Amino acid sequence: MNKVLIVEDEPTISRVLQAYLSKNDMITEQAWTGNEAMDKFTAQRPDLVLLDVMLPDKDGWTVLKEIREKSACPVIMLTALGEIDHKLKGFETGADDYIAKPFIGEEVVARVKAVLSRPAARVEDHLLRIGSLVVDTAAHTVYKNGEAIELSPKDGKLFIFLTLHPNQTFTREQLLDQIWGYDYEGSDRAVDLSIKRIRKALGNSMEEPYDIKTLRGLGYQWSVQT
Repeated sequence: MNKVLIVEDEPTISRVLQAYLSKNDMITEQAWTGNEAMDKFTAQRPDLVLLDVMLPDKDGWTVLKEIREKSACPVIMLTALGEIDHKLKGFETGADDYIAKPFIGEEVVARVKAVLSRPAARVEDHLLRIGSLVVDTAAHTVYKNGEAIELSPKDGKLFIFLTLHPNQTFTREQLLDQIWGYDYEGSDRAVDLSIKRIRKALGNSMEEPYDIKTLRGLGYQWSVQT
């Protein structure tokens, strides 16, 4: 079941959102201020945040920025401000979607489901979200459920390369050329061993929308469900 953090200071609206989401088999957590939202975000690690723009202590844009500094968790902005510039500001700051008030409960549920169903989402040019993974292709860092995954420089470079080319198959020779360089004179077993270490670092991915597949006679593929 997906966990949704509702950040809304109007009790009536918050209860309505909670009722609709709970009815659709989602676990909900409520926050009433920006500071409480960040505390619960860190503690609860939700799968998605419904974030009101107008909050009593700090606005939703500030909260969104703080979330984006540590996570690519999907965020849908809620606001009574319907002007296009506010919508654009939301997307530019890293929002995944935008819903203007007043809204229909079923629409919110549909938007939440649509965002959660995206197996891979690019929040910024260098930031990818794939299931429980957050991959920063610029910093070469990988997080799973908010926890850093330790990879050696070569393993990290290989993994980043694969995530940038989802559902594409690469031979060992192609991966050697890309990661180890054309002048590499070692065995292509280096690729196999690197893939093995990456799989171990990622842990069990049976319930995740991704997998590193071995295609017999062809090579390896970073498989992402669409």
